[in-house]
Amino acid sequence: MAGSKLMQGTKALTLATLISKMIGFLYIIPFAPLVGEQGLGLYTLGYQPYSIMIAVATMGVPVALSKYVSKYHALGDYDTAHRLFKSGIPLMLGTGLVAFLILFLSAPLLANIGYTPSENDQYHFDDVVFVIRLVSFALLIIPVMSLMRGYMQGFQQMVPTSVSQVLEQIVRIAFILIAAFLIMNFGSGNMPLAVGFATFAAFLGALGGLAVLIYYYRSQRTYILKKVEETKQSVEGRQRLPKMYKELISYALPLSFVGLSIPLFQMIDAYTIERAMNAAGLSQGKEFIGVLTNMAHKIVLIPMALATALSITLVPTITRAYVSGDQTVLQTYITQTYQVILFITIPASFGMFVLAEPIYYFLFGANESFVLGVETLRYYAPVTILFAVYAVTGSILQGMNRQKNAVLSLIIGLVLKLSLTYLFIVWFGPYGAIWTTYIGFGVALALNIYAIGRHAGFDYTIIFRRTILIAVFTTAMMIAVGLIWGGMRVWLGDDVSRIGVAVPLFISVGAGVIVYFYLGVRSHLAGKVLGDKFKLR
Repeated sequence: MAGSKLMQGTKALTLATLISKMIGFLYIIPFAPLVGEQGLGLYTLGYQPYSIMIAVATMGVPVALSKYVSKYHALGDYDTAHRLFKSGIPLMLGTGLVAFLILFLSAPLLANIGYTPSENDQYHFDDVVFVIRLVSFALLIIPVMSLMRGYMQGFQQMVPTSVSQVLEQIVRIAFILIAAFLIMNFGSGNMPLAVGFATFAAFLGALGGLAVLIYYYRSQRTYILKKVEETKQSVEGRQRLPKMYKELISYALPLSFVGLSIPLFQMIDAYTIERAMNAAGLSQGKEFIGVLTNMAHKIVLIPMALATALSITLVPTITRAYVSGDQTVLQTYITQTYQVILFITIPASFGMFVLAEPIYYFLFGANESFVLGVETLRYYAPVTILFAVYAVTGSILQGMNRQKNAVLSLIIGLVLKLSLTYLFIVWFGPYGAIWTTYIGFGVALALNIYAIGRHAGFDYTIIFRRTILIAVFTTAMMIAVGLIWGGMRVWLGDDVSRIGVAVPLFISVGAGVIVYFYLGVRSHLAGKVLGDKFKLR
C-alpha cells in the first residue's frame, strides 16, 4: 500500500518531467543543424557555469524546504513552515541577484578557462563571454520560482511544480528555435548571436514558470492561511528564524551539492576534453564537447524522467516515514523505488546501446560527426542507469538525514572524475571522458547503496534477485532488437533517408518493448514492481 502511494504521488511529476525532457531533447533536432556541433559546444560552455550557479543561488533550499514543510506538517505545525517560506522570498531574491552579478562579472574568467583556441573555430573568446552573460539573467528569477515549488511540494501538491515545469520548458524552447531560425536564416547568420539568444531563453522560461506558481499559490492561499492560523503559536512559543534557518541550511547545503552531480561532471568534461584531445594530437575537440554534452546527453536523460520525479517526491515522503519512526513504510518506499528505477532504466539504456546508429541517424542525420556521435551515444547510453539510481539513492539518504554520506560519496566520485579524465582521454581517445564518468558515478553510487543498507537496515536480497531477472529479460530484448534491426538494415541497404529509417526503428523499439514486458508479465515481475494493473490474470 505504501509503495503504491509513493507511485500515486509521483505520477504528475513523472509525466511533467518526461514531457519537459522530451521537449528539452526534441528541440536539439532542429537546433543542431542551425548552429552546428560547435554551436552546441558554445552553448555548453555558457550553460554549464549557469547550472552550477543555479545550485549556488538556491543553496538546495527548494527541496530542503519541501522536506522542512513535510516534517512540520507531520507534526501539525503549519505556522512554522509558512513563516520560513515567507522569509525565504527576500532571501532567494537576494541570492539570485548576487549569483547574477557573480556570473555576469566573472564571465571573462570562465571563458578563459573554458575556451581553447584552435583551427577552424566558429566562435571565439568574446562569444563565450557574451553567451555566459546572457544566460546569467535567468538567475534573477529561478531561485524564487524554486522556493515556491519546494513549498508546494511540502504540501504533497506536485501539480503546480509539474505544470510550471512544462510551461517553463515550452516558453524556453519556443524562443530558442524562433530566435535561432530568424538569426541564421533571415538575420546576420551569426552563430554565436543565435546561441546567445538560446541561452537567454532560460530567463523567459523562468518567467513563465513563476507565473504558473503564483497562480496556483493564490488559488490555494485561503486554505494555506487557514491551516497556518489553526496552528499559530504565541510569539513566545514560536521558533526563532535564526534557529529555523540553521535547520534549513543543514538540509539545504548538502542537497545543493548533491544536486550538482551531473552538471559538475559535465563541466569537467567541457573544460578538459579539448585540451586533452589537443595534447593527444586529436581533432574535433569542440565537436565532441557538443556531441557528448548536448546530443548524446539529452538522449540518455529521457529515461531519467521517472528518477527525477521520484527524487523530488522521495525527500518529503521518506522524511515523513523517518520522523514518524514507521520502519515498515520506510523499507517499502526504498524497495519500491529501487525496483521501479531498475525495471525501466536498464532495458531503456541497453536498448539505446543496441539502436545507437538508427537513433542518431534519425535524429541528427549523417552529418560530419556522424560516426563520432553514434559511438558516443552507444558508449554513453548505459550511464543512464548510474544517473538514475544515484539520484534516488541521494534523495533516500537526504530523507533519512544522512546528507553527509551523499556529499562524501559525490566528493569521492568527483575527485576520481577530475583526476582521471585528462589521462584517460590521452590514453584512450575522446571516449576516455565517458569511462571516467562511469568510474566516478559508479564509486559514488556504490557508497550510497552501502550507506542506505547500513543506516536504514535495508536488505538488498530482493533487489539483487530482481536485478538479475531484469538483466536476463534485458538480454533477451537486446537479442530480439538486434536481430530485427539487423534484418531491417540489410533490407534497407545503405541509401536510406532519415524519414525512411523511422519505421524500421520504431518496429525494432516496439519489438523490444513487447519482448521485455511479455517476459516481465509472464514472470509476475511487472506486477510486483509496477502494481496490480500489470499482474497476470
